[in-house]
Amino acid sequence: MKIAIVEDSRLARQELKSLLSKFEDLELTGEAANGEQAIQLIHEKQPDLVFFDIHLPGMDGFEILEKLDESPLIIFTTAYDEYAIQSFEYNTLDYLLKPINPTRLEKAVEKARQLHQNQQKSHLLREDSQVFVKDGEKCWFVHLREVHLFESYGNYTRIYFQDNKPLILKSLNYLENVLDPKIFFRINRRQIINLKYVDGGASWFNGKMKLKLTSGEEVEVSRRQAHKIKEMFSF
Repeated sequence: MKIAIVEDSRLARQELKSLLSKFEDLELTGEAANGEQAIQLIHEKQPDLVFFDIHLPGMDGFEILEKLDESPLIIFTTAYDEYAIQSFEYNTLDYLLKPINPTRLEKAVEKARQLHQNQQKSHLLREDSQVFVKDGEKCWFVHLREVHLFESYGNYTRIYFQDNKPLILKSLNYLENVLDPKIFFRINRRQIINLKYVDGGASWFNGKMKLKLTSGEEVEVSRRQAHKIKEMFSF
């Protein structure tokens, strides 16, 4: 799970990071010390789980949640117990009092882990799923098996199918979480490919790879992902 920490105290952030370091499946994507930073962090990194202090400069945790279009899983971490009831009105996952008890933290993380796994299973888009795509005046009903490439453009993603490549208002991080990983594979920071369109591959410089798709495009695989591709295709 991708996580983020929203906490104005540097010492409190360090303590929480130390406690969370024991969970190998948690990937820290960023930290924020105030409300504006928190909104930007969540918007850009799209973490699955955020540990939120309630009292923050500029706006409190509840005000931040009001401003988010899509809220990740939330665990509040605070020294004050009087906000517990209010926190659950925002569908927060848990409410941990400082100093954080490691056992309570472990239970909260396990709860988040299970919920995250259930969400992934329930929202997973298979290759036979049909999605509606609109770009300007043009509209398509597209079967995902027809899509050979997704490419990030800021908060948008260009979706390649047949001779079309419209932009959709979804981030690549979001798509990575809902697409079937057995079919759609993120090859680098900006692109996800449909593995069934891979036509060949070759080693590239610095441990990277170049893949050719049956649709004609050539794409570059990051060094981190190259060994996985080699295992899949025996290149």
